[in-house]
Amino acid sequence: MRGPGKDHLIPSAVSSITEPVVPRGLMRRLPIRRRTAAAVVMTLGAFALLVVVLAGRRGQFSTAILAAPIWLLLLAALLHLASLLTRCMAWNFCMRAAGGTTPRRIVFRAAGLGALASVLSAQLGVATRIGVLRRTAAQSCPRLPTLAAAEIPIVAVEMMLAALFTFTLVGPLKLPLWVPVIVVAGMLATLGGLRHFARGHRFGPWLGLAALRELHGRSRLVALVIVGVLAQVARNLLVLHAVGVNTSVFNAIAVLIISVSMSPLPVGAGVGATATVLILGAHGLAATAAGGVLLTVTGIVGSLCYAGWACGDHVLDRLRSRSQSRCPRCGLIHKARPARPAIFPV
Repeated sequence: MRGPGKDHLIPSAVSSITEPVVPRGLMRRLPIRRRTAAAVVMTLGAFALLVVVLAGRRGQFSTAILAAPIWLLLLAALLHLASLLTRCMAWNFCMRAAGGTTPRRIVFRAAGLGALASVLSAQLGVATRIGVLRRTAAQSCPRLPTLAAAEIPIVAVEMMLAALFTFTLVGPLKLPLWVPVIVVAGMLATLGGLRHFARGHRFGPWLGLAALRELHGRSRLVALVIVGVLAQVARNLLVLHAVGVNTSVFNAIAVLIISVSMSPLPVGAGVGATATVLILGAHGLAATAAGGVLLTVTGIVGSLCYAGWACGDHVLDRLRSRSQSRCPRCGLIHKARPARPAIFPV
């Protein structure tokens, strides 16, 4: 898009409003449905496998589940909700750095529905969040490729933090000692390459990388991601100690790293239990499986609370807008008239 009488390009998030917001053809919807169905099937399969593995340990599993206090599980759900909110704040920051002007409230609503969809699949959650935002605020948010690219800075910071704590996986997974060094070196090179690429590409879909260009933007993004990660680590520790698994902070971080690493797989809600058993299975299979199930349950509860607020706030906003535009005399809803220009300009 070129400005009148100017030679340079104007980086705008709404340079093409006439393009379709989301493809609505049947061929576009079928993959999403298949992905959702696959996530549901894989989730049920993961829990069925867990039942088979726990055969003969049902008493220990039930004891570990019932030993967790309700108030502690509610606190774990609140910590998961806090991590979702901080990640939404990071996404809102990246979206605004890319030129978006969508009000924060609308962004948080879209993220709430995306959080609910991410229970089944991480990719489904991202697609839902972006699709809802484009549907509700198409004229004030960046275009679809830019919104997809805005996820890259957040994922890059999360991967860098995971690389720094890869040493926590050496013991549980029997990895060589040189693996964390290679992973950290690779992530540092990747972040440097992304920063150089973001500075050289300032138009089109690469506007989504704008949060990586300046030092202030990077520091704020890193701070938001760290707060969300700390909330998840604290949730892991609380739940694992509640079921009787006395583990360390490093093991809780290792569980989080494996959970995030397995999120692209179509395992769905079975990620928490699988990651917990994989890392802490030596502490007792029944107790660690119970901790993984409770991590999944508290995550679902936190996502449901967030999605419930998003739906309720959307309904209240619609009712509020209708009541404000309803004529007090006839009770009918009239279109708002444009404001008249002031006779005496201020």
